[in-house]
Amino acid sequence: MARVSQTVLQVAPLGFPWVTADPFLFCVHHLDAYPAGNDQLGPAASLAGRDIGQDFAGKDGWRMYHGDVVPGFPGHPHRGFETVTIVRRGLIDHSDSLGAAARFGAGDVQWLTAGAGIVHSEMFPLVRPDAPNPLELFQIWLNLPSTEKMAPPHFSMSWSEQVPRAREVDAQGRAAEITIVAGALGEHRPQPPPPHSWAARADADVAIWTIDLEPGASCTLPRAHGARTNRVLYFFRGDVLRVDDHLQRGAAALVVRSDREVRLEAGAERCEVLMLQGRPIGEPVAQHGPFVMNRRDELVKAFEDYQRTRFGGWPWPSEAPVHAREEGRFARHADGRVERPRT
Repeated sequence: MARVSQTVLQVAPLGFPWVTADPFLFCVHHLDAYPAGNDQLGPAASLAGRDIGQDFAGKDGWRMYHGDVVPGFPGHPHRGFETVTIVRRGLIDHSDSLGAAARFGAGDVQWLTAGAGIVHSEMFPLVRPDAPNPLELFQIWLNLPSTEKMAPPHFSMSWSEQVPRAREVDAQGRAAEITIVAGALGEHRPQPPPPHSWAARADADVAIWTIDLEPGASCTLPRAHGARTNRVLYFFRGDVLRVDDHLQRGAAALVVRSDREVRLEAGAERCEVLMLQGRPIGEPVAQHGPFVMNRRDELVKAFEDYQRTRFGGWPWPSEAPVHAREEGRFARHADGRVERPRT
């Protein structure tokens, strides 16, 4: 691999999804300018010309994805990895085969360990009937090591009010803010990840941060703890970003050295970056759609188990349930425990 600069090892275009490095499997940035919602919490607009059930075209600036009334992803299975979902704007209605449910958004983070198997739906309710319903989120897939692939399914919520943010303002009043989803930054420590997560291991060096730089602002990312740690910066908003000795013009994924500090500096426009970092698991990956195992025979077993058990069944009246328009942010866990953000 040809080195781009002393710090930047490789530059790749941002596609859909974004390229990732072990221990991450998948990363996608959903950005949809949804219109006002109708009585069913779907778009109050014609769906003519869309490939309903497979609508990824972005017509009029938004997508229905696999939804036919409400945008989103109706019930679908997972096994062998974790999803980390960061909702920056808009809402997600979660329902799963364990009977758990949630509505989260506005900076909230859901961390779901699929483990041995779970079916869940992720719908995007358009709750405002008289105004647009913009949605922006990241969904990140983090692999599980072989010893944890059959762990019990589990999800946890980090409400926006609990997610730490480190803010630095320079002498000219230009601010840089880092939102810390995983991995400590100085004294800023997020909630611990689920117990079976690769990120729960201190030596795994997992960090998930978003970095927001005002025009002309700068910040310095500390070096990672381990020499083998992978670090990828996804520059997804802005015109020009300086990454140490490399000047990046336009959106890109940048693989950078993790064994040294990295200075970021925005150009004339505000810049935003997502950072995914972690020590590689370093095991074989056998993946077919929503199942990620180590060997092909384990994939076959995953399909057989899903066909036989449906990973617990589906206790909801539809494949794409949504909560009431007036429902606030909440999480109801499989054991019946209900939590809400503290405001």
